[in-house]
Amino acid sequence: MTAGQAHHVIHVLRLQTGAPLTLFDGRGVEYPALIKRIDKSGLTLTVTGRIEASRESPLDIVLAQGISSGERMDYTVQKSVELGVAAVQPLIAQRSVVRLAGERAERRVAHWQAVTAAACEQCGRNRLPVVLPVQPLMKWLGEPPQGARFLLSPHATTSRLRDVERPRGRVTLLVGPEGGWNAEETAAALCAGFTPLALGPRVLRTETAAVAALAAMQALWGDS
Repeated sequence: MTAGQAHHVIHVLRLQTGAPLTLFDGRGVEYPALIKRIDKSGLTLTVTGRIEASRESPLDIVLAQGISSGERMDYTVQKSVELGVAAVQPLIAQRSVVRLAGERAERRVAHWQAVTAAACEQCGRNRLPVVLPVQPLMKWLGEPPQGARFLLSPHATTSRLRDVERPRGRVTLLVGPEGGWNAEETAAALCAGFTPLALGPRVLRTETAAVAALAAMQALWGDS
């Protein structure tokens, strides 16, 4: 347990000695525990068991997300974890407001990984999704992912997910940043085997589009 998590338990949840907690290892195992002691140094816990439990979606979804600014990207990562993604691939696009490279990119990935851990704690997932290193879109498309590939686009002619055959294996959902993909990026994604997909007649914000698409996929093909 990190110092931040201990602070949350003590000062936000205000749990007392003897209160139960559930720890998880990020790989599908939970550990029921009790708070043994609270002091200035933090918490002392007693682990009382070991449980293998799965709350994962049958869909193996990777969200390939054009990086958006600040809280928008945090929201996208958080909600995508709650909706069951297996991994998040942050991508830099021509119209990205945020430009990340080097140590700054590494710090943001570490921040988003912390967001995924907090989201798992909130929604009860015990298998931690991975946030992959930031990549430019064109470089990432040079080695396109395997499995079903969907590109969210307001110009797509296929507007209903229920008209798409249920995919088998990995599903990659490609969502643009605030300004969307430009024509060259869209063409490159289509050449890489992505199927364009619209969610309806309205143009959605980037953080809304990702969440709406993931929820629809889970309802049609996954958790339902």
